[in-house]
Amino acid sequence: MVKETINTMLHLWLLIPLLAQVETRSPNGTGQKPAFPGQTRIAQQKLNVAFEVVNIANSLKQPWGIAFLPSRYILITEKPGRLRILSPYGKISEPVSGIPVVDSRSQGGLLGIALDPNFARNQLIYWSYSERNDDGTNNTAVARGKLIEGTSPRVENVQIIFHQTPSLKSTLHFGSRLVFGRDGTLFVTTGDRSITEGRMQAQRLDGLLGKVVRINPDGSIPKDNPFVGKPGIMPEIWSIGHRNIQGAALHPVTGELWTIEHGTRGGDELNIARKGKDYGWPTIAYGIEYGGDTITGGIQAKAGMEQPVYYWDPVIAPGGMTFYTGAMFPAWKNSLFIGGLGSTHLVRLSLNGDKVTGEEHLLTDLGERLRDVVQGPEGALYIVTDSGRFFKLVPKQSK
Repeated sequence: MVKETINTMLHLWLLIPLLAQVETRSPNGTGQKPAFPGQTRIAQQKLNVAFEVVNIANSLKQPWGIAFLPSRYILITEKPGRLRILSPYGKISEPVSGIPVVDSRSQGGLLGIALDPNFARNQLIYWSYSERNDDGTNNTAVARGKLIEGTSPRVENVQIIFHQTPSLKSTLHFGSRLVFGRDGTLFVTTGDRSITEGRMQAQRLDGLLGKVVRINPDGSIPKDNPFVGKPGIMPEIWSIGHRNIQGAALHPVTGELWTIEHGTRGGDELNIARKGKDYGWPTIAYGIEYGGDTITGGIQAKAGMEQPVYYWDPVIAPGGMTFYTGAMFPAWKNSLFIGGLGSTHLVRLSLNGDKVTGEEHLLTDLGERLRDVVQGPEGALYIVTDSGRFFKLVPKQSK
């Protein structure tokens, strides 16, 4: 009996660190309750995976997006307006010529990057950027061109395939992640441009502010988009009611687009961006305004509006994200990794279907704003920081 009691106590003691919440700070949204258990402040789940940080480069200028070429060379965008090609060992190319001028003020610049699914055949790359107009307004835009590698890399036959409308006078909330769906269509994340004029259009269907957009690689409209052929509605729209989506990735099993967006104080959201759905901004939202007031709607739920899969209060200020599917870290398989800008750590989420079941914070002592995180072709995790650092996580070698 004594032995059984000791074993039971030991079992419970071992469970305590697993059940502890990873977030211990007080929420900003005082009195707000999640819509379902586990929607926020999930139990901490430490997998205790041993890894080491391998530095690749330190001298990039505000890197924003990463994409791997078939050669394992790496495309990296720099926010001031330069595209670089890095060798696997960190040699940085001269800027790729042919990139259009960007509006790099504040949050704007050269941002998301993606390869065409048929890159091996057509060498097409796609990039998202903030585009400045002659009247002083600006907007998110997407261009594509043929990448010519070599000692003087360049892009040729550049075409601008998407312009966000309407254009506004703001230097904030450009969204800008680019993700190709399994059917070859291109998802473009956008933002509400932060100012009141923009945020109040996030649920309107006659513009492209605060939306996930879905287009064909040439910029034309897929016939199965949810609002095609409906008068007064922009046919590019895939989903609505978003604030500022700066992370996006396809789920490795379902193929659905998962997104993460910057909320206000206490409202960063992880969503599954589904066809024709309304994600509520700014009518419903968790957290509060940065000035301390309630958000426009003052409510967290409403019929016909989607709830986030998960939210953070206080926020992590998310950067890029990726699902881990590699063999280098077996324990991390199917985890979702998110770069923290404000939190300056790497978030790992355990998932069971569409539910978050555990959260772990990694690289907590790094003190860097993690702008993008991507799985490399060999299974390492690659990360860029706002300070210009580029590194990878690999298994720690036993001595």
